Amino acid sequence: MTKEVPLNNHAGYSTPFRGPGGLTKRIIPCLDIKDGRTVKGINFEKIRDAGDPVELGALYAKQGADELVFLDITATVEKRKTLRELVNRISHKINIPFTVGGGISSVEDVSLLLQNGADKISVNTAAYKNPQLLNGLSKEFGSQCVVLAIDTKLEEDGEWYVYLNGGRTKTETRCFDWAKEAVERGAGEILLTSMNNDGTRKGFALDITAKLSTNLPVPVIASGGGGTMEHFVDVFKDGKADAALAASIFHFKEIAIPELKGYLRKVGVEVRL
Repeated sequence: MTKEVPLNNHAGYSTPFRGPGGLTKRIIPCLDIKDGRTVKGINFEKIRDAGDPVELGALYAKQGADELVFLDITATVEKRKTLRELVNRISHKINIPFTVGGGISSVEDVSLLLQNGADKISVNTAAYKNPQLLNGLSKEFGSQCVVLAIDTKLEEDGEWYVYLNGGRTKTETRCFDWAKEAVERGAGEILLTSMNNDGTRKGFALDITAKLSTNLPVPVIASGGGGTMEHFVDVFKDGKADAALAASIFHFKEIAIPELKGYLRKVGVEVRL
């Protein structure tokens, strides 16, 4: 089974983009949403405001981001649904694939978000608690629409464990085991966030990213720790990631997406310009 970039609904992106060296690597800004604003923290804590999500989404689309991810980070904890009106407003300002997550637990939830402009949806805690949800969503919408988000943490025993509820709840399940089961149930992509690396800007978690990327037949998006352009080179070359997601370095204008893509091209990483 070969890896493919997921299909989507936006014009010009209906098929995987191939550069001279094969499928291109994707750069994905992430909008973590709390109370209708974009926020960013460190190790899932110390949350601070990062701007208006509609304005940021439009900016990233204009700058050449390959996709945009929207995560309503408190929807599950607050036991409510994702902010569909905000999703709708953002979708009208962008022309790139749009993944939305937070508080999704049913086929109906997904239908509503797709109607409001999402191309793919991301599930995390709800899928872990009810793995059959992945089977149902994949059957209804296709696996290319279903992204499994995994928040994982390296513990003292040297194993990476799955965390739920926005990183608040530890499980005894190993990250790779859950990712493998999820793919077998129909997840078409894995969004892997290292809680140890999140917000530190010290680099991505290369070992666990590479383990998933080389052993699973679906694309893996690396998340957590991107702080320099070299970190993106590392996660694509050593971590074998298909895409890299970042937030604060883009939100606070430390690295511009065109600059990052130009650098990646120079060092031999295929990206879509």
